[in-house]
Amino acid sequence: MRRLAPIALTLALAVLAGTARADTFAVLPSAPLVLPSADLPNVPGAVVVPTDLSTPPAAPEQLSYDQLLGIWQRAGAAYGVPWQVLAAINKVESNFGRNMGPSSAGAIGWMQFMPSTWLRWGFDASGDGVADPWNPEDAIYSAARYLAAAGGSADLSRAVFAYNHADWYVNEVLSLASLYGQDQGIAFSLDEMQQDLAAAEESVAAASSRLVAARARVRGEARLQHRWLVRANDASLLSDRLEYEKEAGLAEQRKAAAQVVASRAAATLAAAQGRLEQARQESAPVSFSAGASSLLGAASFDDGWAFPVGGGPALVSVAHTHHDYPAADIAAPEGSPVYAIAQGVVLRSWTQPDPKCGIGFTMQTFDGQTWTYCHLAYLEPAVLPGASLPAGASVGLVGSTGDATGPHLHLQLDPSTSYPQDEAWFQSFAGVAFRWQDAPTPEAPTQPLRFAAAVTASPAATPSAGAPVFAVVPTGSAATAPDVVPAAGVVYFNRPGS
Repeated sequence: MRRLAPIALTLALAVLAGTARADTFAVLPSAPLVLPSADLPNVPGAVVVPTDLSTPPAAPEQLSYDQLLGIWQRAGAAYGVPWQVLAAINKVESNFGRNMGPSSAGAIGWMQFMPSTWLRWGFDASGDGVADPWNPEDAIYSAARYLAAAGGSADLSRAVFAYNHADWYVNEVLSLASLYGQDQGIAFSLDEMQQDLAAAEESVAAASSRLVAARARVRGEARLQHRWLVRANDASLLSDRLEYEKEAGLAEQRKAAAQVVASRAAATLAAAQGRLEQARQESAPVSFSAGASSLLGAASFDDGWAFPVGGGPALVSVAHTHHDYPAADIAAPEGSPVYAIAQGVVLRSWTQPDPKCGIGFTMQTFDGQTWTYCHLAYLEPAVLPGASLPAGASVGLVGSTGDATGPHLHLQLDPSTSYPQDEAWFQSFAGVAFRWQDAPTPEAPTQPLRFAAAVTASPAATPSAGAPVFAVVPTGSAATAPDVVPAAGVVYFNRPGS
């Protein structure tokens, strides 16, 4: 339940000749919010905080778009920080309060503060007497305070960099803020597009998983039925033959039941595919604009190449090396979109998971190189042997099928003699489409900021140098077509979790 500042009421009741006065109630305005200075952090013990900062409330508060816009604008005006920057940070950090942690690093609440940082910069903006990072007003106002302290009224890039010391993060936040500045309503229309697209991708991935399992049961019962029939044919005793034929009949019944389940799963997948395609079409007009592309998982392009996973560096990461042979494990959330890296032709594809590679395909790109994709949750129906794919074509969704420890795309050259990460096209997407896990990510060009409304600036001091203030969460019918099985020797795995 949202906390509200107390309203003082005075009640005067007078009874004269059996009648009450018309001015029985008088409402007095509450005291104005006193903003703590951005010049200095809180002194120890200056604010009252929840007993356990790291424990989210049982029913986290959710706000409407109009309520959020009001808080961003008031907090921004109070500290001389563009509200669009607060909105962008709110979106990137917690998805407007939907994913508030605690993160793996311990960041919490609407704006993902570290608990120690909250004690220094958090304050009670809602007027309930508690400085609570799980409260949207407290968290957003406190973030505005810190951005002001980091020089946000004069140098937004510097202030956002202080929020999270990564150039890709600065670029993502400011690009998104710039987009919000074009039209304040786009923050919410874009959010709705993203939620629809994510829900559709999740539905397709889940439906694909159910179909794969159902088809596996059909094949399993078919194999079992065949074994019983072979044994019945070889049996010398009539009693044995009858028993084996009985078991074969039971396997036939189970196979028929599994086929019904598989047919229903295929129909569900086809419907989910339709919803995903509709969501993609609806988001297409804005999916390639600066600031929106990462949110909507659009493909990133550079000189004829496309990065294979959408979502941007906030969600997508990769290391320079891989286990004990050259390949790239591109980490991304389950259901993230997967793209063709360049113009090319599909050589092989398989929808029944390979024990090691899972669902995947192999393609040859325009330069003659051969590439294999592994561990997909879903493969697009169009990705069939002989199909021609343009760069950036949708080919599936990130998953963890086969021998995988968590969702990621396994990408490798065939034969696997060099790392994909060493290719110039791959490296050109660092800081734009992904971040490095094991090294600093190079700075990407930032977009100029353009805001629809001016914000009055106010002087702000800079926090102590070298003191990290914030930590951030690193944090798509052909469905019934026969499976295509990969040729032997296509994928080169040497150890689990590749």
